[in-house]
Amino acid sequence: MKMHPVFIMVAVAVAVAALVAGGCATPVGTSGSVNPDPAHNARNSLDWNGVYRGVLPCADCAGIETVLILTNGGTYSRWSKYLGKDDEVFSEQGSFAWNEVGNTVTLAGRQPVHYFVGENRLTKLALDGSRIVGVLAEHYVLTKLADGVTEKYWKLVELNGRPMPELQREPHLILKVAGSRVNGFGGCNTFTAVYKLNEATSRISFDQIASTMMACPSGMDIESAFHEVLRTVDNYSLNDDHLTLNRARMAPLARFEAVYLH
Repeated sequence: MKMHPVFIMVAVAVAVAALVAGGCATPVGTSGSVNPDPAHNARNSLDWNGVYRGVLPCADCAGIETVLILTNGGTYSRWSKYLGKDDEVFSEQGSFAWNEVGNTVTLAGRQPVHYFVGENRLTKLALDGSRIVGVLAEHYVLTKLADGVTEKYWKLVELNGRPMPELQREPHLILKVAGSRVNGFGGCNTFTAVYKLNEATSRISFDQIASTMMACPSGMDIESAFHEVLRTVDNYSLNDDHLTLNRARMAPLARFEAVYLH
């Protein structure tokens, strides 16, 4: 039985269309949205571990100032403060896990929290792991802080091998990038100084230390020793949130811990 020429033309057109559609379709495994390349994802391609900071939206306050630290060991530390309410800082530590495609971390806890991992930023996701949309969507972002010793609040925890006693105000210092200047508190008075820093060789030195001249019932002996240590040190060691100031190869003269919300 012969087919009508019109039917033959239609059949050929359908066959050609099917071939074209098949040739243009994206094979499973080559599309990032269908089956991402496991060799190139945030987990193994980005320098994601470190400290992130930002102010997240809040329903009944001016914002939630948040600091989140992710470590290569799969643990996290998180601090948060509700702006406009009080100065209380909430903290927690725990573990986190990556999703199968290596682009999202989930902080373990009573209510797991999801963050999409991007280049030097974390984007908080909804409870079900989806992207938050709306006018506030761009505010659910934590930005990665630069590594190193500068622009951080370093709380003094040990001086000349002795732990810090309880004081009304904690001794600390901040190495400001602008002008290579130091702002700090010694135990009784605030002080300033200048510093020289060589991060490639972990060398550091302090000079031109000047402080206010208040007299205090406690803390002045610590302040004097603190200033003397600053005049003496010539190198430092940095391990995540822990800083030591040293003299040559001697035992550390001062130990500090980074404080991100205070």
